[in-house]
Amino acid sequence: MAGAAIDDILLNISPGGQMALGIVLALIMYGVALDLRVADFVDVFRRPAAPLAGLAAQLILLPAVTWAITMVLKPQPSIALGMMVVAACPGGNISNLITHMARGNTALSVSMTGISSLLASVTTPLNILFWAGLNPQTAALLRQVSVDPVSFIGSTVLLLGVPMVAGLLTVRHLPGLADRLRRPLQILSFVFLIGFILAATIINWRYIAVFSTAVLPFVVLHNAIAVALGWGVAKILGLSDYDTRALTIEVSMHNSGLGLALILTQFDGLGGAALVAAGWGVWHLVSGWALAAWWKRRDPHPARIEGAA
Repeated sequence: MAGAAIDDILLNISPGGQMALGIVLALIMYGVALDLRVADFVDVFRRPAAPLAGLAAQLILLPAVTWAITMVLKPQPSIALGMMVVAACPGGNISNLITHMARGNTALSVSMTGISSLLASVTTPLNILFWAGLNPQTAALLRQVSVDPVSFIGSTVLLLGVPMVAGLLTVRHLPGLADRLRRPLQILSFVFLIGFILAATIINWRYIAVFSTAVLPFVVLHNAIAVALGWGVAKILGLSDYDTRALTIEVSMHNSGLGLALILTQFDGLGGAALVAAGWGVWHLVSGWALAAWWKRRDPHPARIEGAA
């Protein structure tokens, strides 16, 4: 009964709230672009195996594995869709901090976050539509919420691509302005997003309180598989421990705020999917911090790690 009900929940987000969320999301993507520097990419791509493997794991393997999980475990359709949306999202900036805490290759993490964010305006909607379309239950759900593929891709490109290009142009032509805007804008956009999530949570608390137990196990399992996938790909390629840490964290930490925004604006605030994105946003911080703490405790001397790079 509860499983069926979760697919009927539509989170209460007004048109004005959706517009505000779109603006916040644009600010976030603009802030991401202000953090990108050519120098961050040059050294990493002199040894392209690690970033290319990481991006393949993040943008191709994880969405495919997520689809397989939904086909085997058969969660409720909206939960399955939420898992696919999160898997299709690019890395988030918090992964750079967690990688630094873990004494991994922060430049690799920054590069992967930047490139996956640049590609997100195309890869995110394509991955969502492709893999959700291959699962009969989520395909039916896409039809139910009337998602038009062309409109979805177009609006996502507009929502993500335009602020990303604007940020890159600011860095290129107005570096002084970029330096002044970078930190305040990132803090402001983060505060707005957290505030929006908290407001939506309070308004719809009766749903979240009832159904969080149905969603959390899938979030934890999904994130654990993402961790294992990133670590496994790095080990198969024989990457250094320094690179392995960055790749593992980057593949397992996604921009779940973007995922939540897409669900609220493009999928009619579908309850189960939104709960997955919100739950992932909290849980990946827990798992990422735990990984960083474990690696840091295991190797207390960072110079030794960096020397292995």
